[in-house]
Amino acid sequence: MDSALNISELASGIDTVWVLLCAALIFLMEGGFAFLEAGFVRAKNSLNIVMKVFTDCTLGMLSYFALGFAIMFGLDKAGIIGTSGFFLGGGMDHIQLRIPIYAYFIFQAAFAMAVASIISGAVAERMKFSTYMIFTVLVTGLIYPISGHWVWGSGGWLANLGMLDFAGSAAVHAVGGWSALAAVLVLGPRIGKYNDDGSLNVLPAHNMHLAFLGTFLLWFGWFGFNPGSSLSGLDMNIARIAVTTNLAAAAGGTAGALFTMLRWGKPDPSMAINGALAGLVAATAGCAYISPVGAVIIGLVAGILVVLAVGFFDRIKADDPVGAIAVHGACGTWGALAVGLFAEKGGLFYGGGFNLLGIQALGVFSVSLWAFGTTFVMFVILKKSMGIRVSSQEEAEGLDINEHGIPAYTELTGPPLYGGGHGHLQEAAAGVLQNIAVTDFIRK
Repeated sequence: MDSALNISELASGIDTVWVLLCAALIFLMEGGFAFLEAGFVRAKNSLNIVMKVFTDCTLGMLSYFALGFAIMFGLDKAGIIGTSGFFLGGGMDHIQLRIPIYAYFIFQAAFAMAVASIISGAVAERMKFSTYMIFTVLVTGLIYPISGHWVWGSGGWLANLGMLDFAGSAAVHAVGGWSALAAVLVLGPRIGKYNDDGSLNVLPAHNMHLAFLGTFLLWFGWFGFNPGSSLSGLDMNIARIAVTTNLAAAAGGTAGALFTMLRWGKPDPSMAINGALAGLVAATAGCAYISPVGAVIIGLVAGILVVLAVGFFDRIKADDPVGAIAVHGACGTWGALAVGLFAEKGGLFYGGGFNLLGIQALGVFSVSLWAFGTTFVMFVILKKSMGIRVSSQEEAEGLDINEHGIPAYTELTGPPLYGGGHGHLQEAAAGVLQNIAVTDFIRK
């Protein structure tokens, strides 16, 4: 009896440590989002975008604690929504796991923050910070948890149908990506992005080194995102999950670089980055069910798809500075569908017929439509009430100074970084620097 009890306690302890470690890896992905998005935007907006990601970790965490976790995993109501466990106040006995509910919560909260951070990059360089704070609460507390309940909640209607979305190509990435598209369409493009004739102006990234650092952090964090979704350090399938995840990323990055090289004569660093991320996103649904070869194929398709999708969204004037809609929306959708093709049990290419593919298509379409529709409505309401966009002058001068009162870089280098020529911008920046100098003098 004692021996059996000790083995059970040991298994529970191992699983708890595993889940907490993976939750920490996923939380580190927020640093990846911050660096990636800061690198892709212009310097005058780089601090603002980091602040948005930081808000995902603060307000987003609190919103998921108060509402989101209960709505997502509480006692089921009609397959649509959870109804217990608000503020972690109990009512979660139906969740049968070897880990404490607190460990499960912190792991799932890290996922919720990631959904919000997908959207932050798409709305960069022109959205009001105050309005973004409101939307972060809504997306982590309502939008993501409701559709997440459908896929992962006990009794969720898509879960009951047999949808397979191991770590969230649909539930996390497609939801974040298509929510971002709705936000961008209501928000409108950045000033100067598109000409009257529809042609495109490139608004160059200010620091690709930061973007690459963010990519490596995201890639590293994905070893918590996907293998951690096993919720058990004793699950021997975590090795396969890590391999398929990594192979898809490598294939996606390779495809992004080679496809742009063949198409335009030079490998595009931004598309190599987004190709690797696209591979990771696409493998997230099926990483536990596919073979290594299947992972490579899924990643290769994602690496090409993301390049084509970025071009498509630019043609419809959906201005997305970081490519989040293409990476997470388009390739998250592809990843969910790919399970129906490449799953070794039930996939079309393994003799399983069209049943699983049909379920996957219904599932990813449903959560995507939910995310797009609710975000569109909420952004319209926010636009008509408190406003969602900074003024044209504030956008030209940069959100760092106008929204936060401080530049990202204390040595102003003129128009390329901060769009100089505006007297009150230079005054504001000078005032900030003077305050810094005075503070340093006092400290000394």
